[in-house]
Formats: sequence, structure tokens, C-alpha cells
Amino acid sequence: MAQIALNAQHIVPESIEEEARIALSHYPELAKTPITFKFKKNIKKSTMQAQPLFGSLFTTRKKRKYVVLISEKIKISGKEYLTRDVPKNIMVGWLGHELGHIMDYQNRSSLNLVWFGFKYTFSGSYLKEAERAADTYAVSHGMASYIVDTKNFILDNAEIQEKYKARIRKFYLSPEEIMVMVEEHDAPSASPE
Repeated sequence: MAQIALNAQHIVPESIEEEARIALSHYPELAKTPITFKFKKNIKKSTMQAQPLFGSLFTTRKKRKYVVLISEKIKISGKEYLTRDVPKNIMVGWLGHELGHIMDYQNRSSLNLVWFGFKYTFSGSYLKEAERAADTYAVSHGMASYIVDTKNFILDNAEIQEKYKARIRKFYLSPEEIMVMVEEHDAPSASPE
């Protein structure tokens, strides 16, 4: 699958170039952060996964490099669908969520990231905290509609396995929680009398 450079820092598969551009446009603070998006045959329990490149953990935070792995296929009720064929706004939402993880990672030391990876893998409560943090970053970066569309795409799709839907409900913000965040953010602040 052909990879293209959006700029000096961002490499993406050609098939999702537009979606990556849109998602990245919501994160101007990642403009100089090296991020490679690439398809992978299979990612356990997930459709996408953002992580620092191992070697870059031994550099400063500013020199850290990241990869966003994207599962080539999604299994829905025994049928496989190519991830690149999901609707554009859903792909933008998924990518925006993963970029939210990268925002979170940038605030962590290398040692903290290693510990984060361990806890993320072995602690359900920590996994929930990390996934909700990524959603929160995406929402605070103006991606609420994309994130809600992505959640609804998964939760309302009768063909998606219930096991995957249950994981989404358990660990991620719900569409309703996201809308409450948007309403709170957009509410005029009370002026002192």
C-alpha cells in the first residue's frame, strides 16, 4: 500500500490521505511531531493503535516519533471489511481519537510511557481512563461530531459483533457524554454580579 508524505513530519497511506489531513488539522500542536500512519494486518482487540516508536523513547519528548497502526480489516459478524472503505467521517473520528492518545503521550516522560503501556495492557480501569482521555482530547480539539459519528457507527451497526460494542461502551466516552462535554464547553460562563 502506497505511503505518501503530507509534510516533512506526517506519512500516511494514500488511501486515507484526506481523512488524515482533516484529523491532523484539528491538532496544530502536532504539526512538527513525526507521525507515521500505516496499515497492519491485524491489531488485537482494536481497529487502531497509537504508540511511540520504541527507539524514540530514548530521546527527549520533543524528538519522540509516533506510529498510528490501522488494522487493514474489521471483522463484523464473521465478514471482513477493509478499514479504508469505512465512511470518511468515521475514519476521521478514529484518527482523531488516536491523535488524542499522542497528545496524552507528549505530556509523559519515557519511563512514564513504559509504565503507561504496562498498565494499559493489564488494568481495565487504566485502559478506560486512557481511552476516555483520548476522546476528551479529540472533543476539546473540535472533533466532537466526528467522534460521535464514529461511536454511533459502531454502536448502531447491527452487523458489528456485540463483543466489540461492549468494549466500546465499557472503556470509551458515550455519544451522550461527549454531547454533555460540548454543551458545557459552549455554555456561556456566568458573569459575576
